[in-house]
Amino acid sequence: MRVLLVEDDDRVVAALTPALRRANLDVRRAPTAARALEAVGEADLVLLDMGLPDQDGVVLCRHLRETTDIPIIAVTARRDEASVVSALRAGVDDYVTKPYRLAELMARIEAVMRRSLVHPPDPVEQVGAVRLDHGSRQVWVAEAEVRLTRKEFDLLRMLVQAEGAAVTRESLMSSIWETDWVGASRTLDVHVSALRSKLGCPAMIETVRGVGYRISAKG
Repeated sequence: MRVLLVEDDDRVVAALTPALRRANLDVRRAPTAARALEAVGEADLVLLDMGLPDQDGVVLCRHLRETTDIPIIAVTARRDEASVVSALRAGVDDYVTKPYRLAELMARIEAVMRRSLVHPPDPVEQVGAVRLDHGSRQVWVAEAEVRLTRKEFDLLRMLVQAEGAAVTRESLMSSIWETDWVGASRTLDVHVSALRSKLGCPAMIETVRGVGYRISAKG
């Protein structure tokens, strides 16, 4: 698997690259956002430092999401909630804070790559004005395509496939983030908020107090 390590700190690169290569990963480094944009087409996964010299990592992630759904893991020293929320809204698939254990990073890489596997084509489904193509992972509202991150699409798909029934927070976190960690609950809320905004019909995703969320065609 080809990993693009977007990191400007030579010490981090020197420590991390050999470890990743021992795990049979093909590592290529991009020290700047500009170099990352040039090299992303030759990678299967991006490990993204959020503090780059030429552009903030959140901005870079938004640019990447305009053209690709490649898995992105933020690997950063930023621990505050605002930074985590900004990165998730920009489209990162996971968020790892420094310092971290290599075993943890490898486990997160494996989990993200499992979730990125292509799903077999499914029928197109429609709820209200929202139409999903499960095979191409595309979403339209009326005739306008809406670009969703991988997790936003998976979240919407789970709600749609529940056909109006409430889906518990625990089920969503377990299926989409493969965790029942209480901290993932905030991540779920961030993704629901982003999804409501992108779809342009906030009432479509209803909050079921004490349970989770459900989809409504009335939205």
